[in-house]
Amino acid sequence: MSTPAKIIDLNLPTVALVGRVNVGKSTLFNRLTESNKAIVSPVAGTTRTRNIGLILWRGKKVRLVDTGGLTFDEKVPLEENIIEQTEIALKEADLVLFVTDVTEGIYPQEKELAKRLKLKHKDKPLIFVANKADGADLRMRVHDRDWLKLGFGEPTPVSAQNGSGTGDLLDTIFTHLNKMKIRPKKVREFNPIRVALVGKPNVGKSTLFNKLIGEERVIVSDMPHTTREPHDTLVEVEGLPMLFVDTAGIRKKTKVSGELEKYGIGKSIQMINRSDVVLLILDASEPVTDQDQQLAGLLREHTRSVIIVINKWDKAEDNDDSFRNEVKKSIYGYFPHLDFAPIAFVSAKSSYRIHQIFPLIIRAWNERRTVLSDATLHEFIKNATRKHLPSRGKGVRHPEILGLTQIRTDPPLFDMKIKNKTSVNISYVHYIENRLREQFSFFATPIIIKLSKMKKRI
Repeated sequence: MSTPAKIIDLNLPTVALVGRVNVGKSTLFNRLTESNKAIVSPVAGTTRTRNIGLILWRGKKVRLVDTGGLTFDEKVPLEENIIEQTEIALKEADLVLFVTDVTEGIYPQEKELAKRLKLKHKDKPLIFVANKADGADLRMRVHDRDWLKLGFGEPTPVSAQNGSGTGDLLDTIFTHLNKMKIRPKKVREFNPIRVALVGKPNVGKSTLFNKLIGEERVIVSDMPHTTREPHDTLVEVEGLPMLFVDTAGIRKKTKVSGELEKYGIGKSIQMINRSDVVLLILDASEPVTDQDQQLAGLLREHTRSVIIVINKWDKAEDNDDSFRNEVKKSIYGYFPHLDFAPIAFVSAKSSYRIHQIFPLIIRAWNERRTVLSDATLHEFIKNATRKHLPSRGKGVRHPEILGLTQIRTDPPLFDMKIKNKTSVNISYVHYIENRLREQFSFFATPIIIKLSKMKKRI
């Protein structure tokens, strides 16, 4: 069954950033979108998959697409995929920004790219940009005659680093786009359900991401750490906007190779914090590892709603209900702190049961926002304590529960009042949490119960 998700088309004109490696496209992307979405590093080929953002200028928006740096060298890892991603961006583009480095001049890769642009995309409007023009002396270099050899005239000098010239560049971009059928415009703001896909490297996050959104947006490869930075796509499911975010694989610090991977993992953890629901992806063909357990602990610590997704289920030895139940029992044994998380068995490669993830996300998002009235909780805690009296913690006095109130939602936070100078055993707190789940569900969502002491009953 195909995905029920439909990518939300904002009907905006699209600008594509293209150029060779290390000319500063990602820095320019971040500058123009006023974000730090793209990872910026001196490592050649940092950006691999198209990165998409919005430019807001004088109250109106356009779509900006960052692409991987081109080398046209078959020996470079994933170069073929990067070229393919660039071609997709160029095909979708209404305007092309051909970015070069004013400090280094023209390289053979720029000549090759210019040749391809003239051959395949000659009808596309193009703005020739010389980046890294950080000072007056560097800005003057755009008048060197060598730039004319590419056939696009003199480049426009900008500095993505300090912002010099970017205002004029934006004016030029919007002047071009205002002459087109689809023009820059104001767009309505969305408050989507934010869903992050997280897991170890090579568990199939990017394949699953592409299948969920219904388009080949990110590069899929067997090479570890193919995804270096988060990539997001806004879709609509049953009238609800959802923002799916593919993240870099997270692994142990001892196995992390270099600052670039470390930075990518940091970005992944940021995405966890900003998400409503996290899909924890596990590989059905591999045993649960310490890294999986550490990552699961991180999700509980950050109080995210969690859905455990067992990917590559097409490789499982058996597929009947009894076997799946055995696997679920085993998974909860490894992740006792995620016993509230439902488990989905899928195959991203074959699309097996992919569509079943969406109702789980919607239910998790709704129940994360469950609100219980004081009257409901008063009746609940009265019944719960009647069935099971609170057990004593470290104190010598027997505790008494004086009340339970909900402080907030997203995630649900409760305040349990206990008699002054007494303490409650943690096992009793778990008992109350379990009773809350039995009666009110809180599907896929962690429940937080804090204790406070009072002298009088409320």
